[in-house]
Parts: sequence; C-alpha cells; structure tokens
Amino acid sequence: MRITVSRKPVKVYPDPKRVIARFFYNGDERAKEVVQKVTSLSEKQVFEIVSPLLQEFSKRHRNITKVFLKHCKKIQWLIEEMGIDYKNMDEFTKYLIGSYFTHEYSIESAAFFNPSIVEDPDQTNLVEGEKRVIISFRAVGEGHISSVVFRRALIDCHNNIHVLPAGNYIDEAEVVKNAIYNKRLFLKKAADASISMNVITDVNANLGEKFDYAQLRKLVLDAKEKQEDDVGKLEYDRILWLSDTYHEICFSKDTDISDRVIFPISEFERKGIEDARFVRFTKDDGSVIYYGTYTAFDGSFIIPKLMQTTDFYDFKVSPLHGKGAQNKNLALFPKKINGKYAMMSRIDGWNNYLMYSDRITVWDQPVKLQSPLYAWEFIQIGNCGSPIETEAGWLIITHGVGPMRRYCLGASLLDLNDPSIEIGRLHEPLLVPNPDEREGYVPNVLYSCGSIIHNGELIIPYGLSDYCSSFATVNLERLLERILEHNNGTAV
Repeated sequence: MRITVSRKPVKVYPDPKRVIARFFYNGDERAKEVVQKVTSLSEKQVFEIVSPLLQEFSKRHRNITKVFLKHCKKIQWLIEEMGIDYKNMDEFTKYLIGSYFTHEYSIESAAFFNPSIVEDPDQTNLVEGEKRVIISFRAVGEGHISSVVFRRALIDCHNNIHVLPAGNYIDEAEVVKNAIYNKRLFLKKAADASISMNVITDVNANLGEKFDYAQLRKLVLDAKEKQEDDVGKLEYDRILWLSDTYHEICFSKDTDISDRVIFPISEFERKGIEDARFVRFTKDDGSVIYYGTYTAFDGSFIIPKLMQTTDFYDFKVSPLHGKGAQNKNLALFPKKINGKYAMMSRIDGWNNYLMYSDRITVWDQPVKLQSPLYAWEFIQIGNCGSPIETEAGWLIITHGVGPMRRYCLGASLLDLNDPSIEIGRLHEPLLVPNPDEREGYVPNVLYSCGSIIHNGELIIPYGLSDYCSSFATVNLERLLERILEHNNGTAV
C-alpha cells in the first residue's frame, strides 16, 4: 500500500504569449537585398514604416529599439562590405534594418515542466510559517528547443503554494565571454565532443596552459583562412562553439525573476538546455551559493554543465569534466561531505552513481549507488534533484521507468556520513500518474528536478506528462518511517 500523498490544486501552464525577440538571418544574399532596399528609402518612408512597428512591439518587449539596434549591429560587417557608412546611418534606418533581422520566439509554446525548487535568497517581510521560494522550469518552444525560466512562489503556514503571476516581458541575459580556459581540461572536453584531432593539436601547440576567448578566436580565424574546404573550417568553428559553453550571463537589475530566461547561446546547446537541478549550497564558512546542474544538447551530443549564482541576476556557466560528468541526471549535494563535493549522476542512463571531488567542475571515479529493484523502475532509475538532508539520512527523490515507459517518483535514504550506503528505499512508487496527469506532450510521465522541506512536509514540484507542472506534499516523518521500514532486500 502506497503512502498518502496530497496533490495541490495548483497547475502552472505554458503561456504562448511569453516571447523573446531573437536574431533572424536567412543568408548573406537575402540580407544584402534587404539592406539595399531599406537604404534606398527616404527618411520619411523609413519613419512611416518603423514608427508603427515600434508602437506595436514596444508593448511586447521591454526595449525593442535596443533589440533592433543590437541586431542591426550584428550585420554591420555586411553593411560596410556593401560600401555603406554604418556609423553615419540614420538611427531610424538602423531600427528598420534591425527589425528585418528579428523574429519572435515563444519560449513556452509547447511545454512547461521538470521544475526544481529552492529557498529564495530574500526571506524578508514574511510571517511565521511562510517561505518564499524560486522555482525553475524547463520551457519548450518551437522545434523542441528548451530553455530555463523561473517563477517566484510563496508557501504559507499551511503549505499552500501561491505561484506569483509572471511579468509582462521576458529578457535574455547579456553574455560575457571573459573566461580563462585551462588547456588540459578544455582539450579533454574537445576530444569528448569528437572535434578533429588536427584542430586539437593546433590549439595545444599554439596556446598556453591558460588562455582567453580572444586568443582562441584569433587562432581559429587565422587557421580558417588556411583551410581549403568547408569541412576543415567547420572543425575550427566547433572548437570556438565549445568555448561558448564557458561564459557569464547577467540580467538587468530591473527585471523580475519571471522575466529572466536562460536561452541556448552556443551551437553545442542549440537544441536546448534541459532539466536544471538547482540546489542551495552551504559553503564551509557558512555562506550560501546556488548551483544548478543541467544538460546542454546539440541534437546528438550531451554536455553536462554547471551554473552558479548568489542572486539569480548574474550567473557563471561552465561545462563539467571527467568520467562522471557524462549523460544526464547530475545532482549536487547541498554541502561538502567529509571535506569533498559530492554528486549523484547516471552515467550509463540506467543506474544511479555517486562521486566525490575536490573541484566542483571535475568529476571522476563514479561508483554505482542504486540499480532498479522493483517492477515500476526496471527500465531505469535516476535522481529527481539534489539530495535533501534530514536527521534520518540523505533523502533522495528518484524517478523509475517501468512498463509502457511510465515514469513514477520514488524515495530512498542514504547514510549521512557515507552516502554510498543506501539504508532504505520505498518498495512502491511515491507518486504515479493519475488519469488527469497522463495526457500531455509526453504521456505517462511524472518528473521532478528538486524538492524542499517546509513545515514538516516534503514539497515536490513535478511535471505532468512533460506539459505543465504541479505540486504534491507528503508528511516527512511518515515518509522517513516508511522508507526505513524497508531494507534493500530482494524486490517483490
């Protein structure tokens, strides 16, 4: 008999009205034709065309003129190549040119799921029993491109969950490429990405043990000029794309957290950034930082990545390295264990693994921790977010995949001092798709990327069939008792 779980009457749905303005480019030939036609217009004609555009789209975007200017500047090279004086070009002409190289993308048009939840850094102006939280979601739009978005919510003294309304605008972050690369780790990741050995050898021979983006870019541009075919040029492009996976992103301080979207920026994540698992991490000195592990996907190759922030405005992003940083489902423990960082992973796509590291970006020597035991998880087991510390042990919410590829949530406990020891696991699923939850973008799937404890209950945000998201709660004391009733004997 399964333990009692309460589903909350709260659902967070995808909203196709939430759009961002993206750069749109259809090739050099068409671009030159468009620029030629726009620059042949009189100033009066330009103003008559662009003025209503600004009026219409300023209602949909925070600063549409800034977007148009940014996208016009992206093709400054082409404009100057055409013999046009870019610097002295009329501002409204730049707006109009930029508008032709802009399109709207609805980030939530298809699905809104796989949430994780952490305590908000701001806990001011609350009453006893309340907690303010930040929830991240995987938003999916046209072409199955995934991004990370956020909502703020308030949990009241009765554990009712109030998700605050989203803002009217969405902003992408400014991307800052100021990383200093460690050559050994960078080239190891390049080899993992199957980049040409000739390119790797070239980088190894001509750059120091530490190098920056500008040095790498110069090497790539110089090398591409010497290539005789497009295949060789593409391989050098790929090493530059890899460098884009190291960056910082900064959101404007006048944005609400619901206004911020972390959208793919490099070719190595062009098919999306998936299933962010955020954790509130306490350092040895007691200070707090938020880490988020996620998967970057280019359609065939997976790069596990780590973002870190203290305020959810500024994020540092880097790939994860090592034998343990493979596949999906990486989840960081919320503090060091015995002086080392600890992480769960699923390197083989089938079992849960545990690994330790002195460096938060390098993960080697994964050790198998959990394998499927019960019929509802025979296909695979994985974590559903970072472990949660309790007096009884590290509480792990898992997902199991069973018949008809049905995803259910489970729970288990690991020893506090030695998480390689599993001290109990639920024999039955904690949460299974009910008739109201089994239809959606991907049927029969319940999935979560992180839970939280509040007012004596475990609060689980979860995705419903990869379409929308909801919440469930379970009494923590009863859950721990039930887990400890079971050992890891033979599955039944």
